[in-house]
Amino acid sequence: MAVKQTPTPAKLGFRMPAEWEPQSAVWLSWPHKYASWPGQFRPVPHTFAAIVAQISRFEEVRINAAVRLQPRARRLCAAAGADMAKVTFYDHPTNDAWCRDHGPIFVKNDRTGEIAVTDWVHTAWGNKYPPYDLDNTIPPKIAAQLRLRRFEHDMVLEGGSIEVNGRGLLLTSEQCLLNRNRNPHLTQAEIEQNLKDYFGVKSVLWLGEGIVGDDTDGHIDDITRFYKPDGFITCIEPNRRDPNHRPLAENLRRLRNFRNPVGRKFDIVTLPLPKPFAIQGQRVPASYANFLIINGAVLVPTFRQKKRDDEALVIIGDCFPGREIIPIDCYHLIWGLGTLHCISQQQPS
Repeated sequence: MAVKQTPTPAKLGFRMPAEWEPQSAVWLSWPHKYASWPGQFRPVPHTFAAIVAQISRFEEVRINAAVRLQPRARRLCAAAGADMAKVTFYDHPTNDAWCRDHGPIFVKNDRTGEIAVTDWVHTAWGNKYPPYDLDNTIPPKIAAQLRLRRFEHDMVLEGGSIEVNGRGLLLTSEQCLLNRNRNPHLTQAEIEQNLKDYFGVKSVLWLGEGIVGDDTDGHIDDITRFYKPDGFITCIEPNRRDPNHRPLAENLRRLRNFRNPVGRKFDIVTLPLPKPFAIQGQRVPASYANFLIINGAVLVPTFRQKKRDDEALVIIGDCFPGREIIPIDCYHLIWGLGTLHCISQQQPS
């Protein structure tokens, strides 16, 4: 007897919109795990509150937080100037704050307007930081709360490991998705097919390695992003003696060899990394590519390096004309080894 196949999101007409497409909200998970910012947790909730305040100027902010965390979180957001009418807290306890990776990845059906949730397995970046049981409850809880259809898959996947242009292309890295600590039972072709089936993409483009200090094994949102359907903004390290120089130069070489669906080269904008710095003796993966695009604005991480920060703001601003470019001091946040894009997940409208 033939086994009945459940239609995939792509077969049903769903796709993952590009981040610059209209959004109804941005999701965050409120920080509470001291071990994610060892010895320097105190300023982190204040940074989150400043981010909430900026996002709330443009769209709704929806925050996963256990009830016990909510009173102080509300006070901090209000003190930071957030429009609290646009901020909603949900009693969704988490293990950690990296919503890009444990939250749902939203897809949209352009024909019907339906928004749905894709729900993948989260293992805290290859079982590096257990436990992560609560984090895995976030996609089904959000789907139930918003009464959205949920498409579940048993593949390990983090939102920070993929980047889409909304027009059929998905960008990722070999270091992450082909890592044996994620899906050792799957071939590259099987991984590509899962991405096509669930995100409605036609082609998967592969870069190589990520940057030093990135405990996610080369998440794409720290190295290269689409800024338009046929354009990439990609990190470079000009210092040839720096260990980031070689992998980023190789990624740039690959980008230059990629062709879009009609056979043309992509427009490529290069984005220098911040100058290397360490916290408590550990080099951190600071990257300006970890920006967050929202309705009418782009939030850009800065690292208290005025010259480099200002240069990055100009480069990113040129890629997004018509959007306000908002610097966010992420000097403390990066000690958790991620910044703006890592903590957030956009919900399309």
